[in-house]
Amino acid sequence: VQLQASGGGLVQAGGSLRLSCAASGNIFSINYMGWYRQAPGKQRELAATITTGGTTNYADSVKGRFTISRGNRQNTVYLQMNNLKPEDTAVYYCKAAQKPLYGSGSYWGQGTQVTVSS
Repeated sequence: VQLQASGGGLVQAGGSLRLSCAASGNIFSINYMGWYRQAPGKQRELAATITTGGTTNYADSVKGRFTISRGNRQNTVYLQMNNLKPEDTAVYYCKAAQKPLYGSGSYWGQGTQVTVSS
């Protein structure tokens, strides 16, 4: 599985950004996809995930502001980020997790920088 992420950038506090992640390769092996983020000096943390069935999960810090969704072709995931805060500044990474049948592997895309100015 290969992942191509895009959509980061610089935005003022209160603004919005939309991240995209397109999966290729053995996409039928994917159990869920999601976005994780890593701020300078901090560990990588969950932002949001979505399963192939559409079940979503959000970190408490982004609930009500971020929305994760899938494209019509199921191999693309979006993260709509609204009301951005300076503390959302981080490198955002797309992740795809495989079903147990396929070995439960994890794949990461290249990071995309999101910077929120105050």
